[in-house]
Amino acid sequence: MSTEEVAKKVVELTRKQDWYEALDLYDDDVVSVEAHSMGGGSPETRGKEGVRGKVDWWVNSMDVHTFDVKGPFVAHDRFVIQYDVDVSDKKTKERRQLSEVGVYTVKDGKIVREEFLPHVSA
Repeated sequence: MSTEEVAKKVVELTRKQDWYEALDLYDDDVVSVEAHSMGGGSPETRGKEGVRGKVDWWVNSMDVHTFDVKGPFVAHDRFVIQYDVDVSDKKTKERRQLSEVGVYTVKDGKIVREEFLPHVSA
């Protein structure tokens, strides 16, 4: 698949919140980078199974009220998607709105890197 095809498929699947099917688009050795580490560890996760662990955490930890996806914005081997999310933590019931972009790199039809950049209020 081309970068544009991968990007459009990510948008399609994330709009449906079909996180596990989206994993098929990832390279086995993908690098995933969050803006902040969770629990004091590294913000970087390596490998498709590591990304699956992040998906498991998200599904088990968050109640999603709305999930808005904008994009993709595509050039060369990269694409960007904007995510605007309204969620509640399942344990604490704390509700919050998040806005971030995902910057993805594609090689040989698979996502080899993703990095998430949160919106920062001015």
